[in-house]
Amino acid sequence: MSAPASDHGHAEPTSFTFTPENLELAKRIIAKYPQGKQASACMPLLDVAQRQNGGWLPRVAMDAVADLLGMPRIRVYEVATFYTMYNKNPIGKHHIQVCTTTPCWLRGSDEIVHTCKSKLGIDVGETTADGQFTLGEVECSGACVNAPVVQIGDDYYEDVAPEHMERILDALARGETPKPGSQIGRQSSEPVGGPTTLKAFTTAQADD
Repeated sequence: MSAPASDHGHAEPTSFTFTPENLELAKRIIAKYPQGKQASACMPLLDVAQRQNGGWLPRVAMDAVADLLGMPRIRVYEVATFYTMYNKNPIGKHHIQVCTTTPCWLRGSDEIVHTCKSKLGIDVGETTADGQFTLGEVECSGACVNAPVVQIGDDYYEDVAPEHMERILDALARGETPKPGSQIGRQSSEPVGGPTTLKAFTTAQADD
């Protein structure tokens, strides 16, 4: 049985054990599925393992998920290597994921990628020497109406222009957490410039 290969020659850990808290979380996740369908919990458990391991999935973590679910290990490897949100190599403290699918590209995501490359001195798929930043491109972040979109950790930054990206990176480098959401002050997915219809319809009326 072959295991997923490392792309960058880093040292793989030799063991992985869920923390008591994460093991309890895993059991609660598994309990959501019918008896005999525990394999359906594979993806959320891989996420739990990845978060515990600093943002990436070594083979031993995949094995731990497989053993907990009673699945053949190769089946878990197949899932982990198919979906791009599972990182098979170590990443930096801040994982910068720029959406470059068509809507974001049309709104300038290539400029955001260029800004990140220039500011951080790395290419897509690389990590800065200090281990602070990893740059990646992703396919459709699911927020096309607020393109271009950049995901950093669990936060979405929307309507991002190059100058916004520079400020975000500077703030992260200082140890700050930039405010996520629209970088031009849009409320949710309203039109740029504000609402154009039903302007007299207030939030209070919507709650009635």
